[in-house]
Amino acid sequence: MHEAAHGFVAWWRGDDTARVLGRVTLNPIRHIDPFGTVILPALMYFTTGFVFGWAKPVPVNFGRLYHPRSDMVWVALAGPGVNFLLALVSAMLWGFTDPQGNPFELWFRAALEVSVLVNVVLMVFNLIPLPPLDGGRVAVGILPDVLAFPLARLERYGMFILIGVLFLLPMIGRELGMNLNVMAWVLGPPVDYVIDLIQILSGNS
Repeated sequence: MHEAAHGFVAWWRGDDTARVLGRVTLNPIRHIDPFGTVILPALMYFTTGFVFGWAKPVPVNFGRLYHPRSDMVWVALAGPGVNFLLALVSAMLWGFTDPQGNPFELWFRAALEVSVLVNVVLMVFNLIPLPPLDGGRVAVGILPDVLAFPLARLERYGMFILIGVLFLLPMIGRELGMNLNVMAWVLGPPVDYVIDLIQILSGNS
């Protein structure tokens, strides 16, 4: 849904590239990246227990958008926006479940908690203001040229910077006895964060 949302908003704002290529669809198979969605997550799961990956990026020809710079912001926000809506709906449904219910209801309740966690993490992660992440494109679209142009030029190195921040910094921190886990700083304790969010969104706080 995250990737399809990018393609749909791009189509709405004038670029039908993703639609023509069959990417404006909820069929997950059309969004699979063989390495980023299958091979890398599997290798990481069996070697580190931590899973990191990505879907096939939705192609967008920004030059075909009605207003390239401002429309780029809307296209970029579409993905995290869908993650927010999924987390919100999951939290609302969670509020209707019974913690003392039957086995299926307990499974459904647990699945909704996972849905909130995953979608909140994806939303926050994608809003990091570093190209090629969605937050980077938003920043390029709204910052003045003197800041936007240098940030845009970082796109070719963005994934390497991201991998360094997510993996190398925590490894270095462990050797130095310091907590350099940036995502932990951003999200806080995951379990407590999700429980609090679920209770707030479901009106049970």
